Amino acid sequence: MVAAVAVQQGSATEEIGRDMPLLVYFSSISGNTARFVDKLGRRAVRIPLHSTQPHLVVDEPFVLVTPTYGGGQGRGEERGAVPKQVIRFLNDEHNRSLIRGVISAGNTNFGEHFCLAGEVISRKCDVPHLYRLELFGTPEDVDRVSEGLERWWKLQ
Repeated sequence: MVAAVAVQQGSATEEIGRDMPLLVYFSSISGNTARFVDKLGRRAVRIPLHSTQPHLVVDEPFVLVTPTYGGGQGRGEERGAVPKQVIRFLNDEHNRSLIRGVISAGNTNFGEHFCLAGEVISRKCDVPHLYRLELFGTPEDVDRVSEGLERWWKLQ
């Protein structure tokens, strides 16, 4: 089953404006990434947590916000860093064609692998890795990302 996602007409999120990119995000059960995105107060849609939920299809340019899993595990240090749900979403050629940047969350305990998912997606999708944040972000992260997205999007 495929769900095409459009922001609800007339909703509060619609009124935030299309002068900013849609944020497409994945958040696990912990909800860390969802809390960060909520604090941004931007138009956003969540990649489904479970494969039994409808597949997300977007119809406009977006910035991806994703957590990083593990500190690099399995074959090669990148294996397992990008959540499977994000991989499934980006494996859809239509979705992948609309990504314009990536913001990643991680845990500094991962050391050199901090926010590795963003690096992997940036390289594979040829988009900028716009920001890295710890877990669900600080108030400073919220301010920097909000201001940075506004400036960056105007240049697009």
